[in-house]
Amino acid sequence: QVQLVESGGGLVQAGGSLRLSCAASGRTFSYAMGWFRRAPGKEREFLGIMDWNGGRSFHADSVKGRFTISRDNAKNTVYLQMNNLKPEDTAVYFCAARTQYLASKLATYDYWGQGTQVTVSS
Repeated sequence: QVQLVESGGGLVQAGGSLRLSCAASGRTFSYAMGWFRRAPGKEREFLGIMDWNGGRSFHADSVKGRFTISRDNAKNTVYLQMNNLKPEDTAVYFCAARTQYLASKLATYDYWGQGTQVTVSS
């Protein structure tokens, strides 16, 4: 079992930055970690994934160049650095874990966090 807890969300002005954290506990060794978001009235959106040692990562085109995934395995934590935020980035952000790295929005994940709200004001 893996437990995931996101933090770091909040209210930020357009153009600002936030760093989300996803703290993992349990049997976290070798899991690939993904980030998603769900905006009001929209489907869940895949943002990117990083493999267990940080050697490979993928970022969706919609956030490439503004969002960056990283991880610190010593702290069992994955991060999502978000820069130049826009009002359309307003959403609940989730992290998720899967056993193998797969850079596809169609990949299924085994464990999910509860989400953290990000609100970007114009």
